[in-house]
Parts: sequence; C-alpha cells; structure tokens
Amino acid sequence: MNHNGLKALKENLAPEIWTEDQERIAPWLSEWRDKFFGTTPLMVMPRTTQEVAAAVKICAAHKLAILPQGGNTGLVGGSTPQDEVLFSLRKMNRLRDVSAPDQLLIAEAGMTLQAVQDAARGAGLKFPLSLAAQGSCTIGGNLSTNAGGVHVIKYGSAKSLCLGVEAVLADGSIYSDLSRLRKDNTGYDLSRLFLGAEGTLGIITAASLRLVPKPAGILRALVALDGPDAALTLLGRAQGAALAMFEVMPRSALDLVIKYIPDQRDPFDAPHPYYALVDWELSRDDDEARAPYMALLGAALEGGLARDVVIAQSETQAAQLLSLRENMSAAQKHDGGSIKHDISVAVSDVPEFLSRADKLLETMVPDCRPVGFGHMGDGNIHYNVARPVNMNSVTFLSKWDDVQRAVHDLVTDMGGSISAEHGIGTMKKDELHMRADPVKLALMGKVKSALDPDNIMNPRIMI
Repeated sequence: MNHNGLKALKENLAPEIWTEDQERIAPWLSEWRDKFFGTTPLMVMPRTTQEVAAAVKICAAHKLAILPQGGNTGLVGGSTPQDEVLFSLRKMNRLRDVSAPDQLLIAEAGMTLQAVQDAARGAGLKFPLSLAAQGSCTIGGNLSTNAGGVHVIKYGSAKSLCLGVEAVLADGSIYSDLSRLRKDNTGYDLSRLFLGAEGTLGIITAASLRLVPKPAGILRALVALDGPDAALTLLGRAQGAALAMFEVMPRSALDLVIKYIPDQRDPFDAPHPYYALVDWELSRDDDEARAPYMALLGAALEGGLARDVVIAQSETQAAQLLSLRENMSAAQKHDGGSIKHDISVAVSDVPEFLSRADKLLETMVPDCRPVGFGHMGDGNIHYNVARPVNMNSVTFLSKWDDVQRAVHDLVTDMGGSISAEHGIGTMKKDELHMRADPVKLALMGKVKSALDPDNIMNPRIMI
C-alpha cells in the first residue's frame, strides 16, 4: 500500500468523508454469505460526484487501487476489498429527478433499490427490477453487476432499464450521460461499458432509469407440480405479454424456508415435489381480466399438469407466497453449508440441466441435497447444493472448487453461462478465463487498458 497516497487522501479530503477506524469499516469487509473477507486501510464515503472525482484523482496520481462498493450484497467477492481503498457509495443516495411524462427517474448510485421502487411508485409508475436484497442493495451495484431478479422474463435485467449513467473514470474525470432520451444514435453507447463491468472501468455515481406503467392488478399463483418438465410445459402455456414472473423451486428448498425462516408456512395441505410461482400483470383489476389465467390454471389442474394451485386473494397473501421464494437463499445459510452456482441455460434446457446436474452431484457427493431454484422464465437457475446431513460443513465446503468446476463443465457443454446475474468477481475469474472466447477476453482487456491503464479500478476483478 502506498502510504504517501493514503496521506494525500487524508490531507486533501474532508475529514467527514473518510475513516481509517477499523471498527467502523469492519461491517463492510465481509460479504453476506461469509465466504469472502477483506481488509482496507481506508474507507472513503463521498457524498457527491465531485467528491468521488477528487478522491479518484488522488488515487490515480499515487496509483492507489480502488474498490467501489454499494450495499455490500454481492456474492462473488467483487465488493470485498483486499487492501484496496474502499469507496463506499452509500451516502450518495439522492433522488435527482423523477418525471412521470418521460417515465424516467434519475437516482444516485447509493439509493437502495427499494428507495428507487418507492420513488417510482410515488410518481404512479413502476421500476420493475425486483430482488430479495432490494432493501439493502444499491442501484449502482445493481447496474455494475447487471442484476436480474424475478421480472427479467418481462422487463429484462438491470441494463435493460438504464438509459444512461454518470461515472467517474480512472483518471478522475466525470463521464455524464444521464439521458432523458429513448432514442439517441450519436455514436457509441458508452454508458453500456459500465453496466456489468463490476467497477473495473469506473465508478457509477448516478443513473437515468426507465420506468414502466404500474399494472392495475396482479394475479399471483403458486402451482404444485411433479417436476421441472411439468414446469416447462406450464411456462409454455403461461407465456404472453402479461406474464411477469415464473419462478421454480423444489420441495427441498421449500422445506428449508419453512424450517429456518420465521412465520413461513406451507400454503398447501400436503407436500408436492415441485412448485412454480407465477405472476400475471393485469391491465384491469377485475374478474374479466383474470379470467384467461384462471381458466389456464383450471385446465392445468383438470388435465393433471398441476397437482394443486394456491391463488393469492389479497396483497398480504401475495407477499406471503413471494416470501417463500425470496427466502430460499437465507434459509440455506442456516443449514450448515451450501455450494452455490448462478448459471443459465436455454429455457428449454432447464429440466435437462437439473436432471444431469443432480445425477452428477450424486456421484461426486453421495447423499448431497441439490437445491436448484430460480428464474426458469429466463433460464437462470441458482443451482445450490446442500451438504449431506451426516457430513460436517467444513468437509463439505472443502469440495467447493471440484463441485463448481463439474457443474460449470456441464453448463458449458450445454451452451450455457457460468454467471447469469451475480457477476464474475474474484470467485469466477479463473473460470471465465478458462471458458470465454479468447477474442472476447482480448477485447475486454483492450477496453480495460484504454479506460484504466494503471489498473487501479477494482484490479483483481474479472479481467
């Protein structure tokens, strides 16, 4: 670590925007799963884009490495510092603008996703990115990792909802493209460079976000099924402009939620092997608008495709059904160790992937408990593997690299992706370099070198 650089930061920045107090910094040095732990000599907490730029200029002059962090909800090590200067964007949390006629909102990077959703709702609109961590994750982090969530099937991932960004580059200059335009063909769309770049090309400080009309109503159903093949068939029948969510989960995942998360209960009278959580967004909140989807569910029951169906009759019941899905990751944390994967395959290949992966893991770790759940509607499955009940967590987690490599080999064989929505971070960097197209990696390296020639922006991540 460059001590002259640290001295320059402390001497030139306002004392209220930095700290070297390790007790204050400690909560931001480990990620939510407790897999990655870090260190930093200094945490910078800028309040404005100008303060970010001033601090980056000092770091650039002294070649000090920088790690930007939002809500610290990342899962792949990309927001955990290892002696870099930690830039926390949490104080940059202002709503700069919201326009109902333009259907857009301009938010600073430190606004939580929940705050952005609330601001959109206050304007009579909707920001449709939705994640379990939305009360903690920030919009800058969502864009930097190109977060997905449960509504990708209808609205796309975070980058699909971004019209432009403001970002501080590695030399401290400010790139500003907080566009209010839906059409602008005036050269390269440079804002896209920062979306999914995980802070390696610059620090997103604000973003112009696309809003959508708020649906008049939502029909939410939890459908009990025999397995992933039945879920895929149901998805085919459910497809259409109104379909906003199609999440799947095995019984093993639901059991963990009911066991470990307070106030969660099975909405069915008996257990079933598999479940799909489905949302249709309605243009009118009445029985006529619901009728086609009620008929679809009825036909699924009568034809034997569905074993049972629970339909939310109120906002409270709808929230309870969604809570079963949103708490899947939290429940597994209590179960003594889980090897996790964030993969995607073609939607039609999801049942085959789950079948092949389950068989593969049974040969590698007999009696392990595969818990593959998530976004079947867009092909993104969180294929987590819980430890055998008779194996201690340390022994099981020591198999992480071997299990992950085997699952990723299968995903690659099926033409899928080893990272659907969580990013690369440090956890998947070697895997990316092993599997990605060499031309793609070379282009990424050229972009990185052009924008960050001294490699100070999140230097251990991705590239």
